[in-house]
Order: sequence, then structure tokens, then C-alpha cells
Amino acid sequence: MIDPDYCRVMARYNAWQNRQLTEALKTVPLAGLKADRGAFFGSILGTLNHVLWADALWMSRFDPAFDKPVGGIKDSVNLCPTLGMWDAERFALDGRISAWADGLSAIRLAGDLSWYSGAKGREQSKPLALCVVHMFNHQTHHRGQVHAMMTQAGLNAPVSDLAFMPDKD
Repeated sequence: MIDPDYCRVMARYNAWQNRQLTEALKTVPLAGLKADRGAFFGSILGTLNHVLWADALWMSRFDPAFDKPVGGIKDSVNLCPTLGMWDAERFALDGRISAWADGLSAIRLAGDLSWYSGAKGREQSKPLALCVVHMFNHQTHHRGQVHAMMTQAGLNAPVSDLAFMPDKD
């Protein structure tokens, strides 16, 4: 399905996208970041918080060195009260995701993952590779929502095409 190189590229893409979003949003007043824009997680900051929370949750399932985040899906929108706090947490997590991807082996990626799903209320077991693809797809999906909210608010949204990611950071 996928190999460790895919994970490394997607970890780098994730970090690049998050850095671009921070840069594009840093001058937006907090009220603008928290304004309900009709998205599934309400606001720009709420959606960014949800992705941060979900990434931390998935990483805690992939690697026991990661702590499981507090709260559930509904609470995820309030994880960081400001963009500055989100940026600091995001930067740290993105570094840890990249380090995890750098150490990932094809053998590990070919195995299964079992976990208790709070959303489903039961034990789950799926191929690890499928779960990793889901995590990266989930990030991209919700960043697309942030992109749409930024456009709706008259903000300049960053380039999000994977093909245009710089070769080096």
C-alpha cells in the first residue's frame, strides 16, 4: 500500500503546510480566528485545533512514546486558545511526526494496529498503513476546510499543492 518514504514525504508536507498557515494567519485578530464560519469544527482555530488533537491521538496509537491528548472530538476545538499556542504545539508535534516517519520500517508499516476507539466505543484493528494514510488524509481534508474559510474571510490562503512543496525546507 505505502512505504516509509511516503510517510516521510507526507510528514514533510504536513509541516510545510502548517508553517504556511501560521505565516498566513499570524496577523488575523483572535476574534477572526475564532469566528464561526459554518465549518464542521466552526472556526479556523477550532479546525486547526481539531487536526492537532487528532494527529496527537493517531501518533499515540502508532508509537507509545506519544502521549494521548486529553478530551474527545468535541473538546478538540478548544485545545489551544491562541494561534501562538497552536503554532508552538504544532511545531513540536510536526517535528515528532517527522522523526517517527524517519524511523519507520517497511516491516512495521506492514503490520496491524489495534486500539480502543472512543468515537466507535469499541476495540478496532486495521492495517497500520491504512491508519497512517488516514492520518495524513485527515490533515489534508481539514486544512482544505481552513483554506476555504480563509478564502471566505478574504484572506490569502497558501499554496497547498503537494507538487509545489519545496524540495528542501
